[in-house]
Amino acid sequence: TNHIQYRLLHLLTRKGQNFFVVGDDDQSIYSWRGAQVENLFKFQSDHTESSLIRLEQNYRSTESILNVANALISKNDNRLGKTLWTNSNQGDPVRLYRAFNEMDEAYFVCDEIRSLIKEGQRAREIAILYRSNAQSRQFEERLITFGLPYRVYGGLRFFERAEIKDALAYLRLLNNPHDDASFERVINTPPRGIGAKTVESIRAQARSASVPLWKALKDLAAQNVSQRNKSTLEAFILLIESMIRDIKGLSLHEQVALAVERSALKRQYAPEKNSEDEQRLENLNELINAARQFSNEYALDNDAEMLNLFLSHASLEAGERQADPHQDCVQLMTLHSAKGLEFDQVYMVGLEEGLFPSQQSLEDGARLEEERRLCYVGITRAKKRLVITHAEHRRIYGKDNYPLPSRFVREIPNHLISEIRIKNAGANPASTPPESAISGSQNFKIGQAVIHNKFGYGIITDIEGEGAQCRAQISFEEAGFKWLMLAYASLTSA
Repeated sequence: TNHIQYRLLHLLTRKGQNFFVVGDDDQSIYSWRGAQVENLFKFQSDHTESSLIRLEQNYRSTESILNVANALISKNDNRLGKTLWTNSNQGDPVRLYRAFNEMDEAYFVCDEIRSLIKEGQRAREIAILYRSNAQSRQFEERLITFGLPYRVYGGLRFFERAEIKDALAYLRLLNNPHDDASFERVINTPPRGIGAKTVESIRAQARSASVPLWKALKDLAAQNVSQRNKSTLEAFILLIESMIRDIKGLSLHEQVALAVERSALKRQYAPEKNSEDEQRLENLNELINAARQFSNEYALDNDAEMLNLFLSHASLEAGERQADPHQDCVQLMTLHSAKGLEFDQVYMVGLEEGLFPSQQSLEDGARLEEERRLCYVGITRAKKRLVITHAEHRRIYGKDNYPLPSRFVREIPNHLISEIRIKNAGANPASTPPESAISGSQNFKIGQAVIHNKFGYGIITDIEGEGAQCRAQISFEEAGFKWLMLAYASLTSA
């Protein structure tokens, strides 16, 4: 409840002894919507005759999971205080995985999920929980690669989000100004004073002259239109033409960054800085990271061809893998969305300083306590097994970061966590697949030494897919691990 709701309840009940409250101060995680955990404490001071009954027996989680939850939440000062216990068994220990980077983190989690499903675990009983919506992309891409159905609970898949569609529409228009669908999406996004009437005039011009909308726009701007309309249309033409000119010669992630910045998509979310705008900004930054990762994997020298391939990849991921509502799917969601739900197997990912707890909470005691409550909510979603992960290296806002493990990890006593660390996890964290050959003229195998004209000497450490979609992960001496599409990589045996 927020302050006004509490005051209303107090006024309605002040003349009688008929105010009964049920709540969990350790799960108060909605201050950004006005909720105040202090209302529970205030109730006790306003109603001194009330009795406090602690409901501490837990019927969901194993003893191992509850011990971790209790240890963590005990670090909060402002709480009524309780200790969860269960008659259930001890259960598997809570496990911690330290990934090399966000790609290794996603590989480890999704490869474990693949094994669990093969062993008979229902996919809907497995959840991946993260602090920020933008984190979903890595897991979505890996689940798609493994052919595992998934659902983003309470939200959209990464490439279906409005701000991502907007950015991709700009890129498509820059790549092909005669793309009418992209033109319609971006003509007044962000708002630039080109109203519905003007857009309809552009459509009418296009129909009458049988030309694309971009050509119709330029023709209309040259005609005798009002000075205001002329100025706005010419400004848009100048924007797109300058972006088309400046994007040439840039690498893929630089092209995406230019489109996001120059289109003012980022700027339109910056002023408000509310929770939703912050998520949209994070998603746009993650799109730039996705482009960088994509170019590393495919390693094409032709920038235009790379952009075409990336746009095709985005279209496929956005449009062709809609999950059936009744399908047995892995569940992906933010920690806030997870409240009230429960799963046999839970992966809490990205537990790093600055990510979870969030950067904004690090110097604010009240916000930090709420972040700790959010972590407690995530832990207590798990019924049978819980895995916590963090990455030693993560790219955020286009910069390489080497974050400390979250204080929430460090606040859990060592004896309550079983750490798992796999050597060469970047190559294949969970298993070494059998040798497999690529169909067609190429016949590369895992363990084979190869040479790439850009990255030099390397060893094939993993192979996925078949035919034109077949790709290999290669450990290069200088460039490190990279995924390359074998149809484009031009590898030769060393």
